[in-house]
Amino acid sequence: MARKMLVAFIFWCVTGSWSSYAQQCGRPPLREDRIVGGVDASSGSWPWQVEIQESNRHICGGSIITKDWVLSAAHCFPNPSEVSSYTLYVGRHQLNGVNKHESFHRVSRIVIQSGYQDPNNGKDIALLQLSSPVVWSDYVQPVCLPSSGSLFPSGMSCYVTGWGNIREDVPLPGVGTLQEVQVLIISQSSCQAMYDTDPMENVDILSDMICAGYPEGGKDSCQGDSGGPLVCQMVNGTWVQAGVVSFGLGCAKRNRPGVYTRLTSYTNFIRSTVPEVSLYGGAHRSLSGWLVVFTSSLSILMMLMLTWI
Repeated sequence: MARKMLVAFIFWCVTGSWSSYAQQCGRPPLREDRIVGGVDASSGSWPWQVEIQESNRHICGGSIITKDWVLSAAHCFPNPSEVSSYTLYVGRHQLNGVNKHESFHRVSRIVIQSGYQDPNNGKDIALLQLSSPVVWSDYVQPVCLPSSGSLFPSGMSCYVTGWGNIREDVPLPGVGTLQEVQVLIISQSSCQAMYDTDPMENVDILSDMICAGYPEGGKDSCQGDSGGPLVCQMVNGTWVQAGVVSFGLGCAKRNRPGVYTRLTSYTNFIRSTVPEVSLYGGAHRSLSGWLVVFTSSLSILMMLMLTWI
């Protein structure tokens, strides 16, 4: 009987830890799929969306990638060693309204990609470790990140979300409901050609950048959306983050699509910092964590069995 109880205990340790570790990413329980652009998002539609404040002032967006880590843009944190001034809100829907599903978190560490200098020079990515883990709910969920081989072809329909300006120098009015806008992926060559239409502007669309928007303009991210997610729904219905809001020239101008950090360029950086992160289309997101749990459980089993011999 004692041995049966021990086996049951080990089985519970492994499977219980596995199920808690493998929180499903990219599947918002409350999302209603619609074709919209530049409108209020419904509560719970984008449960990975994070609002970032510095000294009680909105500065950027971000996305939940694990219970302890948030993804954002490097340019949002000019002094990454000074973490005490930042507060992150998850489960938030309105900037100035009542958010009964939200929680706030402090930051314990900010990791910036080595070599970052300016958004126009690429490497505009940051990982924020939370001082306390988020609690999963219908309103707080992780987004999936792409493996290095994931494809986001030109013309693919995606969404960008945030609490940034609704036009240049025009802040989000009223209670400040989270905005969502549908945009199309634009190839690197087409995006470069659009920015080259004005010889007075010198913008290089680098290999670690991805563009999204419309040649005619009208729909785009804007100031205050920086660090937020550009997400695309894959064929199996999973939402995967393709990019991080980085920069643009103005907002929603003709031939000036938004430029985002291309996340497929930073798989190694993300995995080396956050090994348990979910990658769509790659190795199982929780393999390393499961191995830790499994080997720990086997060690406990062996020690207990030796005491019975």
